[in-house]
Amino acid sequence: CHRGTCGGCEESFINPAVSLAMACLGKLQWLQFIVYVIAQFLGAFVGAAAVYGVYYDALSDFISHSEWIKSASIFASYPVGPLSILTGLFDQVVVTAIMVLGILAVADKRNIGAPRGMEPFSISLVVLGISVPARDLGSRLFTAVAGWGTVVFSAENNWWWVPVVGPMIGGPIGALLHYFSSKCSYKDQNKLKLQAALTTTCMSGRGTC
Repeated sequence: CHRGTCGGCEESFINPAVSLAMACLGKLQWLQFIVYVIAQFLGAFVGAAAVYGVYYDALSDFISHSEWIKSASIFASYPVGPLSILTGLFDQVVVTAIMVLGILAVADKRNIGAPRGMEPFSISLVVLGISVPARDLGSRLFTAVAGWGTVVFSAENNWWWVPVVGPMIGGPIGALLHYFSSKCSYKDQNKLKLQAALTTTCMSGRGTC
């Protein structure tokens, strides 16, 4: 929805990991980055509050018959089954790097790209299932003040920071991967174009070869 509504804006993204990647690439000023991230986390907090308010009755019934942390997982991510902190962090770094790399590849006008109007759909396929740190921390903060308390931070060996820090590491990695790979690729393409132009000039007899 966001990409379809605000895709025409040069700097329209709601994921702090993407914001950090853009700042590292020089496409977003660092002061703007700070403002963006604050707004993104606040947006997630307000969004969680809205969901809680709309589904209050159903949530109250569910919470009364469920384990405390299981009900909190409606708003923020928690590990399922045996998963170490290190493995979880590695997972978040890798998938976010892939996500940012994919987004930049779709948005890069030098690539073949998606058909006009299909960019939001293409990016949504990349984003599907990948963590958004603002969504996780913002809504987790809401659950802390909405009655779940500090257990949302201490649960699962203090898991809360993994889906926040991991994407913020992976985002710049994905951005750098795209930057260096596209730089090498387009440098080679420019050389080929120059060689083709020189060949054409020589064949037409308009140059000295």
